[in-house]
Amino acid sequence: MKMKAILVSGGYGSRLHPFTKYTQKTLLPLFDRPVIDYALGTIRRAGIKDITIIANQFMGQLANHVGCGLPGERIHYVLEEKPEGVHHALNLARPHNQNCRLLIYFSDNITTMELKRDVEVFSQAENPPGCLLLAREEANPQAFGVAVLDDSNNIIDIVEKPTNPPSNMAIGGIYLYDENFWNILDQEFENNQDAFSISDVNRHYVKHKLAKIRSNGEETWVDCGTPEGLFQAGKMAFEQKLNPHPHR
Repeated sequence: MKMKAILVSGGYGSRLHPFTKYTQKTLLPLFDRPVIDYALGTIRRAGIKDITIIANQFMGQLANHVGCGLPGERIHYVLEEKPEGVHHALNLARPHNQNCRLLIYFSDNITTMELKRDVEVFSQAENPPGCLLLAREEANPQAFGVAVLDDSNNIIDIVEKPTNPPSNMAIGGIYLYDENFWNILDQEFENNQDAFSISDVNRHYVKHKLAKIRSNGEETWVDCGTPEGLFQAGKMAFEQKLNPHPHR
């Protein structure tokens, strides 16, 4: 089944004010390239050529940089005029991304992981393969969604921003979902409209034993949606730990 990608890059970028009052947050620099180049590099190296970008009022700046994409790609731009939550944002991208399997990539997250093999396995699975959650070992995971693991290191639950984390495995904002994603998204949103998050979808997969977790240890991904994270990711880019290019 075909794999497509949704790059979620809307919102106000308030954690990066005042810079994001004047430009799109994914156009801020990581050393010598904007954030979005690294996100797109990861998506492209995974072999995905159909990409929807959800952006805010600075979508024109973003489109001017990314353009129509590389040869053979289809880039769709979707405007999120006002942040109304992740369910609303993803619904904007739904018309371009039904009846397929999805890589959903929240643009604040920059990863050192390569996803090509994961995407190949996912797209070639005969039956719906559930979801794959990217994670990293985090010394202080209290600020993240944290995986609850059983004795065999299988994920059995996710706890959001726990005071006493059940593990050091923080789950990032990069996910692979099967073709049941949209139905599960609607179902979980209906159950929890006031405080819905993407973790509700992930918990659904976990509850039905349809979720796997993948971690490559520390520095697997960086949340560059804060000044500190942007600095850390920029340092990793300077040290050539991150790759903005479509091929290795």
